[in-house]
Formats: sequence, C-alpha cells, structure tokens
Amino acid sequence: MKKNLSIVVALLAMSSIAFAQEDTLSAEVTYEETYEEEVIDTNLVEETFHGTRIINGHSVETLRKGVLEFRVEHRFGDIAGTYGGIQSMYGFDNSSDIRIAFEYGITNDLMVGFGRSKGTGAPYKSLLDGFVKYKVLKQERHGSPFTLTALATTSYSYMTASTDISQVNAFPKWEYRLAYCTQLNIARKFGERLSMAVMPTLVHRNYVAQNDVNTLFSLGGAARFGINSKMAILVEYYHVFADEDVRGTNFNSLGIAFEWITFGHNFTVNLTNSKGFGETQFIPYTFENWLKGQFRLGFCVGRKFERE
Repeated sequence: MKKNLSIVVALLAMSSIAFAQEDTLSAEVTYEETYEEEVIDTNLVEETFHGTRIINGHSVETLRKGVLEFRVEHRFGDIAGTYGGIQSMYGFDNSSDIRIAFEYGITNDLMVGFGRSKGTGAPYKSLLDGFVKYKVLKQERHGSPFTLTALATTSYSYMTASTDISQVNAFPKWEYRLAYCTQLNIARKFGERLSMAVMPTLVHRNYVAQNDVNTLFSLGGAARFGINSKMAILVEYYHVFADEDVRGTNFNSLGIAFEWITFGHNFTVNLTNSKGFGETQFIPYTFENWLKGQFRLGFCVGRKFERE
C-alpha cells in the first residue's frame, strides 16, 4: 500500500512540473506575441538645434510631451568700454539682467512657457513674459527640406511707473505696459554638424517714445556648428529694419556662444551686446556697441524633468 501511494505521489509531482513548464512557455509565447518595439521615424531629421533657444531668441525646437524645463539665465555687465574693465572685474560685478522660467511640452509639437526677468531698466524693470510655440513642419530626409515653427510671445512690466510723463515707462494706461512678438522660425540641418536658421520677426509695443514706432520688423539669422555630440558653437544676429532717425542709438543684437550638453542639462555660455531677454526686449532695446567693448558674458542653464 505504501509502495502504491509513493508511486501516485511521484506521478502527481511529475504532472505538476510538466504543467508548470507548459504554463511558463505559454506565458513566454504570449509575451513575445504582444510585445511591440517603439517605432522610430527614421525619415525625420531631429535636433536641428539642441535647445529651445539659440542665444537670445528661440530656435525651431519644442519640448517633448510631458517635459518640464526649468531655466535660469543671467547676463553680467560690460566687459570693456566705459562701464567695463578691471574696476568692474570685466562686468562680473554687475548684473544686466536675470531671468527664471518654467516651460512645458503639451504635445511633441506644442509648448508654452512663463518667466520673470529683473529687467535692464532701459526702459523696463520687473518683467513677466509668456509664449506659445508650435512646430508646423518638420524636416524630412525624403520630404520637407526644413523645419518651420511659429512663435507668439508677450511681455508685461509691473514696475512702478515713472513720474516723468515724457518717459516711455510712465505708463499712462495699464495696457501700455504690454509688448508682443510674432515670429516664423525656419531652420535646416545640413549633415550631422551644421544647422542654419532664419527668423522673420514682428515686434509691437503698445507705448513708445515720440521718435520711435510701435511696430518693428526684424530678420534674424543663426547657425550652429557641432564640435562633437556634446559641444557646439552658436552664432545669432537680428537686423532691425527701421530708419536711423527712428532707431537712434539702438544697435542690432549679435551674440556668439558655446553650448555644452550634459545629462538632463543644456548649458550655454555666451557673449552678446544685448542686455535683456526675450524678443520684445533685445530687438528694440539693444543700446550697446560691440566695437566699443559694450558686450557681456552671459549663461543659461536648462534642466529638464520628465514624467516616468
């Protein structure tokens, strides 16, 4: 009897092992049948510019869906010229402007952003800014020859109004504190290292000085040359089309930069004659001349946070 019982127990154990193996194989087959690899569109040309900014202005790039970027931007004082030199430690003693911002990718092609700037004081301080940016076309290896992005920005100064009514920052009405910008950003990547962009831009200010005009048209141009996969050189220039008697002592914005890409960060060190941040500031209100040493060191650190 004991012998027969042992045989039965052995048979049951062998059956359990066989069924377990069969279930495991079945699960593996089911997994193999249902698993799908992420499809990558190899026809798209990506990362024309690595960051959403070039130096002063925007690039064609947008944040991916669900990505939040925290940005800190800083400009020091003049390196040379009347306000530069050794007495100001070549501008390091001064702060021309500081901006802190949060930007978010709603979809892979649509992003928004909101920031606050100290302001240069020429003519505004205490600035809030916001923007919406949408990628309309994407460069393809067999298709569209360029990437096209549309941008709309606005800025608002909440500084205490000047008591001198002749000044542009006197703000007789609250809406005079507002300025707007619309831009089409067109860029193309040539090979693995070189990218170029043109940026036709329209800036409108609700309130300007008597010898100024409310609406300005500017054409920007930029290039990025990749040194390797982590480093690049950037150049950016915005030319404003306006009569000399309107522009007065204003100059066109010019900047060069070194870009360094690290894990989760985009770090840019730049030299530019512009003090302010954002198209409504650096396009109409750049008063500094490169030839007189009126350019400054600046940097931008962008940190991305992505939902898991």
